[in-house]
Order: sequence, then structure tokens, then C-alpha cells
Amino acid sequence: TTQYEKRGIAINVPAWLPENCIQCNQCSFVCPHAVIRPLLASDEDLKDAPKDFVTVEAKGKEFKGLKFRIQISPLDCTGCGNCADICPAKQKALVMKPLETQTEAQVPNHIFSTELPVMDDVMPATSVKGSQFRQPLFEFSGACPGCGETPYIKLVTQLYGDRMLIANATGCSSIYGGSAPSCPYTVNEDGHGPAWANSLFEDNAEYGLGMSLAVTQRRNKLADLVREALKVEMSAELKEAFQVWLDHMEDGEKSKEYGGKIAELLEVELFEKKAPASPLLYEILNRSDYLTKKSIWVFGGDGWAYDIGYGGLDHVIASGYDVNILVLDTEVYSNTGGQSSKSTPTGAVAKFAASGKPTRKKDMGRMAMTYGYVYVASVAMGANKNQLLKAVLEAESYQGPSLIIAYAPCINHGINMSRSQNEEKLAVEAGYWPLYRFDPRLKEEGKNPFTLDSKEPTGNFKEFLMGEVRYSSLTRTFPQAAEKLFEKAEKDMKDRFETYKKLAAA
Repeated sequence: TTQYEKRGIAINVPAWLPENCIQCNQCSFVCPHAVIRPLLASDEDLKDAPKDFVTVEAKGKEFKGLKFRIQISPLDCTGCGNCADICPAKQKALVMKPLETQTEAQVPNHIFSTELPVMDDVMPATSVKGSQFRQPLFEFSGACPGCGETPYIKLVTQLYGDRMLIANATGCSSIYGGSAPSCPYTVNEDGHGPAWANSLFEDNAEYGLGMSLAVTQRRNKLADLVREALKVEMSAELKEAFQVWLDHMEDGEKSKEYGGKIAELLEVELFEKKAPASPLLYEILNRSDYLTKKSIWVFGGDGWAYDIGYGGLDHVIASGYDVNILVLDTEVYSNTGGQSSKSTPTGAVAKFAASGKPTRKKDMGRMAMTYGYVYVASVAMGANKNQLLKAVLEAESYQGPSLIIAYAPCINHGINMSRSQNEEKLAVEAGYWPLYRFDPRLKEEGKNPFTLDSKEPTGNFKEFLMGEVRYSSLTRTFPQAAEKLFEKAEKDMKDRFETYKKLAAA
């Protein structure tokens, strides 16, 4: 329902300069509010386009005969400017302009763009560019301008939103994710979208596990019915579809493909043929919404994951069940005003740590890796988009527990939120936030399951800290303590990176 708000709160919004655009789609990838959409369209689709709906030839052999456009929804934009900041073109393809100069042309253009067919099957979603032709099923939320959390959520819905269930911990993500009457989760043209729910702060992981167990039980029952149905009389085509589905029922994309085919064939078998059909087939049709494997996700912040809900999170990943956990790590309790959590690093100023946190950040990723059968990744979108995408795809495909810890710059950090994506890049370059993936499947192949994706730190660690008020303010309030804490913070960082290097070399 956020699509109906059209708040128009931005002072400046991005304007697209097609002559400069290299069609990389990175602006769409990082947009916290899903207001930037890359479009593909045929000449036939564009015959009734508004006069200002400028398009260019789409680049790439797979796009032959198609036109390309970046469309902005100016009334849904919050004006953060991250899109223009990260644009890699030699001359920026997005420039920030006053809202009032853009609405007259771009509002009708946006409305027209929503009526175009979504061409999400032209290019695989396994690349940054390809993923952005998928419709985001999380849009126009009430999150802060430049929010570091929402781009991650948006990406997951682009990849799996039409078949996903979300258990959301209380926190920022539950407030912008489900505050009545405005809901940012939406559906595609088939009416499919994320099923979202929020229980409590402290039981979110268990809540998500319950969803997973319930879905597994119902799908196992459905599989039993399909096996039984293979013994009764039916068309050869339906029988083949049943068998292929059984062989691939744990594969998200293939189960969706053959599940849809089975539903169509059942309609023919049961309602178009005159011969009586087995009651088993009616039962399968009634349960056909579970033919597609559901993608179970647990969302929450570090206050939940590291602190209040950690016991439950640990229980769930230890269980071995197929649950995907996305931790939106702002390193403080963001929603309640920036209180210190176990994710808060050494020396950071936060509520309950006014003189700088004296202890190091809890390394939850390394703790999870000790189980040996949990997929773990540490990601930062602004630093490495491909690594993030790879981690999400690997985590979801892994048939076991997955934990993705995502660095999310926050207004509580005291930074320029128009450059929050760049802040993630600086964090990785300074060694503040390491990037890695731990995939248990590699061990079965005789390979090292741990991959360190970030290079040796090249940035200045102290300079990075001084670029954020949560650190720099300590030099004014407790200057002597600040020096010691920052030295300790850098030592903690180096110790952690050396540990990861040893893991990668093992």
C-alpha cells in the first residue's frame, strides 16, 4: 500500500541523463526505497508512451530489439542521493535536481512505466545488472533516506519474493516493514509476493523455524500424495510432470516451474476431461500452492541477533533446518535510538556506552562457522555488490541453516547518509568490515569451505573512525580514553583479519 502514499518529501530527486548511462543498473541496486527501476520494452510496448518517455537502445546481444530506460518515481523518492553518488559513468548518468522540476514529466512517465510488462526473463538474475530487471516486491518504505538496511531486503525480494515467507524481528525492519496502514511489501502481476509477519523481539528465529517446519510438513504430505497418485490413471504428460517435480521438489526454481505446469495439467485432467478422475488429484490441486518450494527468511537487526534473540538464533542454526537468516547489522539498537549492543565495536559511542564501548564486537559469524554445517557470509553492498549477490544466491540454495550478516550504515552513526553506500566501501577498505563466505558444501568436495573475499586493508583505520560522529565525538568528551580505545579497536581489527587469513589458508 506504500505505492498509494506518494509523499513527495524529497528536496532533490535524481534525473536520468540517457546519453551518459552505461546501463549497469547499479543505481537501482543500491536504491533504499526502490524508486529507481531499469526498464526494457519493445517498440510495440512504447507506442502509447508519453512524449518525455525517452528510451535508448538496450546494450547487449540478449536485448536485441529492446529499448532501455531508467525510470524514477519522484514522489516516492526520499532524495538521499546514493544513486547519483555511486554512478560509475565517467559523466554521471544521474544528477540531483529540485523535486518541483521533475514531477510534471516524471510522474506521468512513472505511471506509464508501471503498465509495461516486466521483462525479468531476458537476463539471468545472477548478475547485478540482471537482478535489477526483476520487480522489487518491497518498495517505497518509510525507512530513513539513505537507509543501509532496506537495499538488502529489496534485493532478496527481487530474487525470491514471489515464493518467500518472512519472520521479522521487532526493530527498524518491522516498523518500516509492517506499520499499518502502509505496507511496503507488494505482489507481482500474478498476485504472488512475500508473506510477512512479526511476532516478538525475542522469539523471531524460533518463529521462522516454526514456519519452516510447518511448510516442510505440508510439502512432505503433498509429496506422499503425488507418489500415491502416480499409481492411478492419468495423462502421460501429467504423470511425467509429477515425477519431475518429485525429483526437484527441493529446488526453488524448478519446483516453481513444474508446480505451475502440474496445476495447469490438473485443471485439464479434472475439469475438461469427461472421464472420472481419482480423488487424489483433487486433493493435490487443493494443496497446489505448496508445489513451489517456499523460501523461508528471518529478518532482524543486531539488537535481536546478537543480544535479545541470540539464544533462539543459535538454537535455530544448530537445528540444521533450512532457514535463511539476514542480520541487518547497524551495530546499535537503531529503532530505539542507538543503544549499544554486542555488535557495537570497541570505542564506539552509543547509549549505555557514552564513554566508548570498552569491549570488542562479538564475532557472531565465526561462532556460527564452528558448527561446520551452517552457511555464513559477511557482506557489504557498497563494497562488493557481486559478493553480496553471490552470498544471497548461495545461502538460499543451501539446504540447511544460512546466516548472512550485512553491514548497514545508520543515521545513528553520525554520517552523511547520502553517501551510506560509499561508507560501506570505506569500511571494507579500512579493514573495519571483512567480507567472507563459509559454504559447508565445499568441504564435501574436499575444498576449504571458507573464502575471504576482502583484500588486505588499504585504507586508514583511524581516518575511517574519525569520519563517523559515533567515534569522533569521543575525542572531545574523553580524549585520553579515545586514544586508547581507538588503538585497541585497530588491534582488534588486525587480530580478526589475521584469524580470517589463517582460515582462508587452511
